[in-house]
Amino acid sequence: MLVSTSKDLGMITLRYERGTILVKGIKAPNARWDARRNCYVALAVHYPDIVAYLRDSGLEFRDYVLNLIPCPHLECNVSLRGYQKKAVEVWERAGRRGVVVLPTGAGKTLIGLKAISQVNAPSLVVVPTLDLLQQWAERLEAAFSEEIGIYGGGEHTLRPLTVSTYDSAYSRIEELGDKFSLLIFDEVHHLPSPGYRQIAELSAAPFRLGLTATYEREDGLHEELPRLVGGKIFELGVKHLTEYLADYELRRIRVPLTDDERQEYEEAYSKFLNFIRSKGVAFKSRRDFERFIMMSVRDKNAREALVARNRARSIAFNSKAKLEKLRELLEQHKDEKILIFTEHNELVHRISKEFLVPYITHKTDKNERKSVLNGFKEGRYRVVVTSKVLDEGVDVPDASVGIILSGSGSRREFVQRLGRLLRKKEGKRAILYEVVSDTFELGVSRRRRKKAQV
Repeated sequence: MLVSTSKDLGMITLRYERGTILVKGIKAPNARWDARRNCYVALAVHYPDIVAYLRDSGLEFRDYVLNLIPCPHLECNVSLRGYQKKAVEVWERAGRRGVVVLPTGAGKTLIGLKAISQVNAPSLVVVPTLDLLQQWAERLEAAFSEEIGIYGGGEHTLRPLTVSTYDSAYSRIEELGDKFSLLIFDEVHHLPSPGYRQIAELSAAPFRLGLTATYEREDGLHEELPRLVGGKIFELGVKHLTEYLADYELRRIRVPLTDDERQEYEEAYSKFLNFIRSKGVAFKSRRDFERFIMMSVRDKNAREALVARNRARSIAFNSKAKLEKLRELLEQHKDEKILIFTEHNELVHRISKEFLVPYITHKTDKNERKSVLNGFKEGRYRVVVTSKVLDEGVDVPDASVGIILSGSGSRREFVQRLGRLLRKKEGKRAILYEVVSDTFELGVSRRRRKKAQV
């Protein structure tokens, strides 16, 4: 970093301050005048654009923005497959910015390691879960033989190579925003959320790489990604990578409701449908459903319709026939490792108690979670049941059977659950079951498969 001197008087200068760039001496792109600071101010994300503007204009300026952590030479000898090399090349041509979209098991981490080696400068990797934080820290240490910084799980150690959870990066980005040249966002679809996007906005890091298996979000916020990290620059789906991923098949199993369940379901679901039809409500997007929720706050009939909807869903998700079918599948695959996915914790606890299998939910503390995952990886546990939290971040190459007992129509959720099973292993053929009751779940299943194109 340059040191400010009296020679700066009358010069254009750039400085970093708590997530912003202070521009003195000229009006810069994306900057506004700040009378208190007596200069123009821009979000740190615009730093590369401001520098490019000044250079293209032939203007002399002094740049004090980046205060990089002293960094050793970073080089790793990862061996990349052809498509991984292509992804890195495309990223380089895009100015070292952009999002790479590949299925789970296709080696996105290796692309990240190579990007760090190419930039050869302090790098921050941001991940959504503590499991992924640990996995990235281990891979980075093995690849670069360097001590790795950790921000997450109560730890805050800064190193040239640092891994952080989204939560920790969000809370600390003002102090970290000038310390790194490269940001890598794993599971980058989390980034556009209203809070997390500040990690990108308040960082001056000129180089950015997003990694994900599912670029699009149901709420459309993925449209923010080009501004935050760069647009989608490289994408391959499961059908393009059959040489590198496990063979798999999808099986949808329909199960009936009992007579009592059917009667209660029909009454509840009809009450919900009658209300939305009477009001002309159409759920074409998540925002439409959010408006319905807001309506239920002030409208007694809307509130009753919402309660009826939730009751109908609960009956469909927790039908007795699903548990009987689960029992059959567990016996059928008694020599394989199985992940059971549900929508809500209620069913997780019921399955765990009835079938004597460990569970993980968002309420599971990190030590128990680690113990369960290690037991699953080491073979002490053959089955784990979870509500959503293992959609991302569990790396178990020999997990070969997935059973979805309930879920949303989200493409991302479905692709990620399938992805848990696709890591290649000799002789492995993965099966993902969808056990759906003879209710609205049939339509949900069709929608998520259509969106996922599988």
